[in-house]
Amino acid sequence: MTSHDAPQARRAFATVAKALVVLYALIDFVLQLLPPHYSVVSDAESDLAVGPFGWAMSLNFLARAAMCGCVIAAILLVGSPSRSRTWGLVLLAASGLCSAALVFAPTDVNAPGEYGMTPHTAVGAVHVTFATAGFVAVLAAISLLTAWASRALPAVRAILAFAALGAVGLAALAFSIALAPQMVGLAERVCLAGILGWAFVLCLGMRRLA
Repeated sequence: MTSHDAPQARRAFATVAKALVVLYALIDFVLQLLPPHYSVVSDAESDLAVGPFGWAMSLNFLARAAMCGCVIAAILLVGSPSRSRTWGLVLLAASGLCSAALVFAPTDVNAPGEYGMTPHTAVGAVHVTFATAGFVAVLAAISLLTAWASRALPAVRAILAFAALGAVGLAALAFSIALAPQMVGLAERVCLAGILGWAFVLCLGMRRLA
């Protein structure tokens, strides 16, 4: 790839990643309006993949994996490599693979009056393992790549703000699982808002580079 082509490719990957973020959020929103009407507050997002429209959420998990791939491709076309960037990209790739794996291991949906994310089957346990690993990996990646972005990109304040939101959401998720399982859905969605918002503003910054 020539030096002339690299900026165009970087902007293309960043644009696709932004579009996938918007698509992910839109599908999530629409699925919440469709039966079986899982609760945003108490039910995990993965429950949306179980039911008559679960196939759409499964595609959304794959879209999140593709979004991670596009972000990685765009970052590789910005400046020179560094240790924080390299490890951040490895962790971001791992989180994308975990998202894709969720398609093949559906979650265990809670019975009425039951809360939390405790699996009841072996497949459900696999789902929780990949979901947990994906959240931890992406938040670690965000931490490393935000440090890199602070030196390489504009819009750093927005990147930092969404990174902080994701960290707060992860802490809230851990708290809700342990002590307030009826709030686990809300905590998970706060974490996702931080992750998706971070990816969007990071890609916005990469598009603004010369």
